[in-house]
Amino acid sequence: MEKLLDRALERKSFIFIDQIIFRFKDHNLIGSAAELAYFLFLSIFPFLIALLNILNYISLRKNQYILDIIRYAPEDIQRIIEVFVNDLNFGSNESLLSIAVIGGIIAASTGFRAIIRSLDRAYKYTENRSVLKKIGLSILFTIILIFLITLVFISLVFSEQIGKLVFQLFNIEVLFLMGWRYLRLLISFLFMVFIFALIYKYSPNIQKGDSLSLKSTFPGAIFASISWIILSLIFSYYVSNFGRYSVTYGSLGGVIVLLVWLFISSIVIILGGEINAALINLKERNFEIDSEKSFVFKIMNKPVEKN
Repeated sequence: MEKLLDRALERKSFIFIDQIIFRFKDHNLIGSAAELAYFLFLSIFPFLIALLNILNYISLRKNQYILDIIRYAPEDIQRIIEVFVNDLNFGSNESLLSIAVIGGIIAASTGFRAIIRSLDRAYKYTENRSVLKKIGLSILFTIILIFLITLVFISLVFSEQIGKLVFQLFNIEVLFLMGWRYLRLLISFLFMVFIFALIYKYSPNIQKGDSLSLKSTFPGAIFASISWIILSLIFSYYVSNFGRYSVTYGSLGGVIVLLVWLFISSIVIILGGEINAALINLKERNFEIDSEKSFVFKIMNKPVEKN
């Protein structure tokens, strides 16, 4: 057993997994995810209010693209958001657009403040920024996120129109429309990775003397994007075929499904940050294992030989 463990400790992949498991427990990732899910629940609908009101100014087919974002979510969640979006469009008052946008952004920024706290734990940064600065940053991040999502919508709309025009010249528009279904998902995925990378880079309170490159955030961003899609599909399948939330919780079934989905999403978001932080730490140590920060050494109570 000792030889097997020593052989495993020579592999970078094993050391990396060991580090992630240790961080999962040591940083109380479940508790952090529950906290983040709560604030995301409070901020998701104000965020949609702000986003939809901004999209009103550029006359996009916003309902279609909003629902495209959540197409991997369980049907109960899709119905809740679809009803909310339709009600908002039907009952919107243009004279109140600016107030709705401002109020929605401020309310939605609470979710970003929770993300900042979670990523600070991942990188073990001390949060010494003032309350006003944190609020200002979270509002700025929310505005940037709305801008990027709007940019995604605009890119999808114009890419589709340009593609149709180009392929019409060759009388193969049907081929483009068939391929566009998948190309649209690829474009959305790439934007998702980029958005996660920006969140991981600019959210933590980077200490003086430290630096965090955008490149170093892509491993966690790619993991978060892929994992979010896969876990959302699995959870959606489970809810559709095995989950009986409506039987247990009645009319609150959809809300409970939304909370569970946000909790799963929160775990993925925080894990992405932990992956980035772990990789940076391991590279600095040349992938040498630290007995005090090792899950394997902790459960086996095995000391590390120091040179």
